[in-house]
Amino acid sequence: MAVKKSGQLVLFRFPQTDLAPGKLRPALLLAPLPSGRNDWLVCMISSQLTQAVAGIDEVISTNDTDFAQSGLKTASVIRLTRLAVVSDSIFFGVVGEISATRLSGLKKRLARWVESS
Repeated sequence: MAVKKSGQLVLFRFPQTDLAPGKLRPALLLAPLPSGRNDWLVCMISSQLTQAVAGIDEVISTNDTDFAQSGLKTASVIRLTRLAVVSDSIFFGVVGEISATRLSGLKKRLARWVESS
């Protein structure tokens, strides 16, 4: 797989909260871990818009300027409330990416949420 970078959307089996195998779905690469082991902090992306947590998660709509480059097929929620740290060896490929502006906003929102908890 090509070099990965923050803001890309990858496909992999996102783990369930009970660690059962998840289904193949897109995830957003938020940041590489400084471990040197090719591990990434990722968040789940879901087409189930009703799962969005107001004020934290973000919906990417089909009319958003970065939707076409995201590689998503339908409006989806970027679920900052569903995070995981995973090895890049389990990614099935890159499907697209979000804009740098959206990524920056998501990272700031995530930091504010964690700080306020």
